[in-house]
Order: sequence, then structure tokens, then C-alpha cells
Amino acid sequence: MNAGDPAAGSSWFQRFLLPGFALKAVIIGGGYATGRELAEYFVPSGPWGGLAAMLLATAVWSVVAALTFALARKLGAYDYRGFFQGLLGPAWVAFEAAYVIFVILILAVFGAAAGAIGAATFGWPEFAGSLLLATLIIAVVAWGTGAVEQMFKYVSILLYAVYGLFLILALASFGGLIGQGFANAPPPSGNWMAGGLTYASYNIVGAVVILPVLRHLTSQRDAVVAGLIAGPLSMLPAILFFVAMMAFYPAIGAETLPSDFLLRQMTVPGFHVLFQVMIFAALLESGAGAVHAINERISGAVESRGRPALTPGVRAAIGAVILAGCMFVAGEIGLVDLIASGYRFLAWLFLIVFVAPLLTIGVWRLLRRPTHTPLEAMP
Repeated sequence: MNAGDPAAGSSWFQRFLLPGFALKAVIIGGGYATGRELAEYFVPSGPWGGLAAMLLATAVWSVVAALTFALARKLGAYDYRGFFQGLLGPAWVAFEAAYVIFVILILAVFGAAAGAIGAATFGWPEFAGSLLLATLIIAVVAWGTGAVEQMFKYVSILLYAVYGLFLILALASFGGLIGQGFANAPPPSGNWMAGGLTYASYNIVGAVVILPVLRHLTSQRDAVVAGLIAGPLSMLPAILFFVAMMAFYPAIGAETLPSDFLLRQMTVPGFHVLFQVMIFAALLESGAGAVHAINERISGAVESRGRPALTPGVRAAIGAVILAGCMFVAGEIGLVDLIASGYRFLAWLFLIVFVAPLLTIGVWRLLRRPTHTPLEAMP
């Protein structure tokens, strides 16, 4: 390394844990944090089938993240534009079109979830929670990668602690029902593999969204290890949540906000508020990660033309425009419908424009001897 190396002085946390925390931040969002996605993709397979599907999704995330991180470092590409230019060449715009659809959908889901949380927890009008979320996302992304990384770190600490306490309280409140749910359930069967692969496919785009935090990697070994760790770090809170949900299987699959339903069964009012605040923080980190990726893509294109990087004001303005459009969609379509219909379409889209090229062209590029200068070194 040298003085100009962006990874110089990187800590162990920044090299190995930050990418996983960032991937979890993008994935967790509205449906994961509220339990709605878990109800959609894992609950129909039952307790053991759901866990099997979650472990399958974790393995997919780890493998794809490891390949993505390694290829990004080899290309010197730390925004999605540079990454897909290196992976797909002129066809890179296909990913950008898919990513725009992804951002519109997930921010709409986040807005709907924030509104539902505000209404269920504090009795706010639906728009108030969505407006607060949008304001906080704009405030974070305005200050660039450093601020986003700090948010990933501290929200992750809060999130893991609250989910751990959540499982403890669930076991204390209705642990017997959880045990019965697993004891009476048949082995994994049916369509559990489809649920796991679908969930993994539309969420793994997070591995590209978080490319800005990979500047701390010092070697290809760092990239592979960070990627393999990222899968379990991203899925652990969901597994804890799913185990608690099985106390009320199969009825909980019909709940719009399974988290709110479970919290009411615990009858611990103070924790109810804390958990909902944690979910709101998860929405914040997911939304900020998605918008920050667009800011970094725009800033990279601007800087490549010899112009200064985006100022905080410009970053905030871009975030405001994106969020205004997406939050409007949230007001028109319900949370359950957004997840059930839109995410399956995204799963196929990202399989075509990201996962399939990565597993073929990307692996080939990783294995061949370098014949060109990394993107970051190009004029």
C-alpha cells in the first residue's frame, strides 16, 4: 500500500465487518424488519422449510457477495456504474435500468412501512412517518460515504442487540408455543427452495449497492472473506425473528406487520416502542444506502469529466427528488402488494442482469490474467 491507497490504515472492522453490516443495511429494509417478507417467502414452507430456505439464501448471498467484492477490487470499481462497465461493457446500462426500478420499489416499501409504524406505535397520520424517514435519509446522504458508514455501524449495533433481546422476550413470553411449532412441523418440503432463491435473488443486488464501502479492502483475500461473512451477518436477525414467528404459525403469515403482532403478544410496552424505533432505524439505513449508491454513481461520472465531487447540498437535492417520487408510490399501493408482486419481478431481473453475468463473465474476469488498467487508475 502507499499513501494514496484508499485502504491505507483500514481497520479490521472496516475490512471484514463493515461490508456485511452494509449489506445487511440495504437488505433489511421494510419487509425484512417488519417480518412481512419473512411471512411472504418463508412462512408458507413451515418452520423447518422456512429455516432451510433462509440458510439457502444465506449461502447464495455469501457466494455472490464474495465474487462481487473480489471483482470490484480487481476492477478498481467502487460504484455500480464502474462495476458494470467492467462486467458488461456497453450493456452496463441494462443494470442501471433495473436498479432504477429497484430503488423506486424499495423506497416505496420503506415509505409505506414507516407510515405504518408511525400509525401503529404513535398514532401518527400515515404521511408523518414517511416524511420523517425521507428527511433523515436526506440528512445522512448529504454528507457522503463517511456519514453513511458511521450510520451502518451504529444502527447495526442497535439492531443486533434489539433482535437478540426480542428473541429472549419471545422465548419468555411464548417459548412453549415456539417449541410446539417446530416439534409438530414436518421436515422441509414443498417449494422452500423457490422461496429461498427468490428472496436471495432480488436482495443480493445489495452487494453492488454497497460498493463505496469496499475502499477499505487491502487484498483479494479481504474481499472474499468479507463477502463470505456478509451472508450470515445479513440473515442472522431474520432467523431470530422467524423463530419467534413460528409460535403463531400459520396464522402469522396473514399479518401485514408481523413484528407489531408479536410485540402485542409479549405485553412489554417499553420494548414495543424500542423495537419499532429499531425498525425505523433499519429503514433509514436501507434507504440511505440505496440513495447513496445513486449519489456515488453520479459523483463518479462528474469527477471522471474533471469536475469537482458533489457537494452536500447537491447530494441532498438528488436524494429529495428521488424520495419525493418514490414515497408517492408508497401512498398509492399497499405494503403487502408491493412485496408480493414487485419483488418477484425484481428477482428475475437481477438474475438476468447481475447474477448470471457475475457467475460467468465475472468469474472468467477474476480467473484470467489482468490485461488492462483498473478503472480507478484510468483518466
